[in-house]
Amino acid sequence: MRSGLSLASERMMHRLFRSRFLLLALTLSALVCTRTNALPNRAAVASAHPLASEAGVEILARGGNAFDAAVAVSAALGVVEPYGSGLGGGGFFLLHLASDDKDIMIDGREVAPAAARADMYLDENGEPLPGASRNGPLAAGIPGLPAALVHLAENYGRLPLSESLQPAIRFAEQGFPAYDWHVSRLERLASGMNDSAKSVFLPDGKVPAVGSTIYQMDLAKTLRSLVLEGHDGFYKGEVARKLLEGVQRDGGIWSEEDLASYKIIEREPLVGSYGDVTIVSAPPPSAGGVALINMFNMLSGYDIKDASTVTRVHLLVEIMRRAYRDRGQYLGDPDFIDIPLDMLLHPFYAVGQRANLRLDQATPSTSLPGVQPIQLAGGNQTSHFSILDMDGNIVAATQSINFSYGSKYMAAGTGVLLNNEMDDFSKKPGEPNGYQLLGSDANSIQPGKRMLSSMTPTILRSREGAAILGSPGGSQIITMVFLSGLSWIEGSDANEMAGQSRFHHQYFPDRIFFEDASLTGAERAALESMGHRLELNQRTVGNGNLQIVTWNRVTNAVQAASDPRGIGEPRYYEP
Repeated sequence: MRSGLSLASERMMHRLFRSRFLLLALTLSALVCTRTNALPNRAAVASAHPLASEAGVEILARGGNAFDAAVAVSAALGVVEPYGSGLGGGGFFLLHLASDDKDIMIDGREVAPAAARADMYLDENGEPLPGASRNGPLAAGIPGLPAALVHLAENYGRLPLSESLQPAIRFAEQGFPAYDWHVSRLERLASGMNDSAKSVFLPDGKVPAVGSTIYQMDLAKTLRSLVLEGHDGFYKGEVARKLLEGVQRDGGIWSEEDLASYKIIEREPLVGSYGDVTIVSAPPPSAGGVALINMFNMLSGYDIKDASTVTRVHLLVEIMRRAYRDRGQYLGDPDFIDIPLDMLLHPFYAVGQRANLRLDQATPSTSLPGVQPIQLAGGNQTSHFSILDMDGNIVAATQSINFSYGSKYMAAGTGVLLNNEMDDFSKKPGEPNGYQLLGSDANSIQPGKRMLSSMTPTILRSREGAAILGSPGGSQIITMVFLSGLSWIEGSDANEMAGQSRFHHQYFPDRIFFEDASLTGAERAALESMGHRLELNQRTVGNGNLQIVTWNRVTNAVQAASDPRGIGEPRYYEP
């Protein structure tokens, strides 16, 4: 007999909560901290690379706001951190407009081409074709990042793209120094790149030495096309022609209409609460906000202030397990499926999830109803940045091309590495993607559909302050933001949030992934005695790269921090 709520019971709860959700939403919105006239004492940018952070501050110094700085940081990351993001990918930009006290999410997620079909990565026996959704142009969705940058500049920024894209163009034309992280990835992955990508990243046919200069002249030209032509500078004209020529020649299915019809979507962020803290996070097609609010809702039923480390980790793991179950069962593109957000975000639903949670014993994931696994795999890469300007405008942005260097495919003459985000769709119910995440028909491949994501750009607010945070890390993004956010709520500063040890559970595989420093030997043994399986997480990137800005609204002090696991460095602007 399976423990937990049956699917029929969940549907009944869905109908019950639908009628009550409007009242809940109004209640939550009332929890947002009262606006004050206080302003930050300085602006801050935290990103995964020092040059990208400097690009943001450069634009702030020119009179730009947080949204102009976001354009600069995003584009710069695509140049100096090409394994993590770029114009060939997409992202979510969570904005707070101080003048209107309004939150908006710009959905620049990639979309499936019109010729995509549900079985496009399966063989004649209905089994996944190895590597088909990860390598080459067939793995690429239609990029959304260029459209998002243009939309940001035209609708929220103060400066033209000719200024906000200038740092990225400079880094591409004048080059930047190769660094350890980049070189080590090239040593492992460059052999899988196509010739156009190799010509950029393997000058003279070999991996560049640390400290040598990397130039990206074609990428600079593509960035200049955005400056001159805006949206059409990427999705139509010469850049689009080169993209289509390469993609179609080498086995991809993009069409001229796919590019020309791409549009960003402005979505209303999800809002939840934990005590007196308001949680603002990304809505679907991100799974991040749903899972984050759901986890805090479950946690609100417990007092963990004086709990032992073992009890605390056990409880948080059981909460993670249940949130990730829902991710696989219910979530996808809201423009294609009916997502029961009213149920998933309701505190009453969290009460039901807690009903079978024991404080002395692990819950086997197989005992929870929902999608079940077929096999396992692994991998990750993305980038996040956080910005606060001196007017109180905020950007929390997470962007990606999925795996390191995406599909490892570059269309000749564009300088653009294409994503392999099609792997984020569910190719087959119960078949894990590259992050070992399970999916159902809710996230199946359909033409024009946006694939589900774990990206979790988030803003936390209380009467005393605010925290802006997010991270790369594939399936571990959501739990990293959860643990870091909880740390801020409990009194940690930005540096403590970024550096804290982490652990993770995602329903399947049914194990706790943990950093060595997060648990002692005795604590590991105690968790194992409760029925947990543990696995040491030795992947530095897998453990994340949080970028955080905090603002104390009492003192107006601003602090920024970049994850010590990465090479990022925050920068401040004080006129």
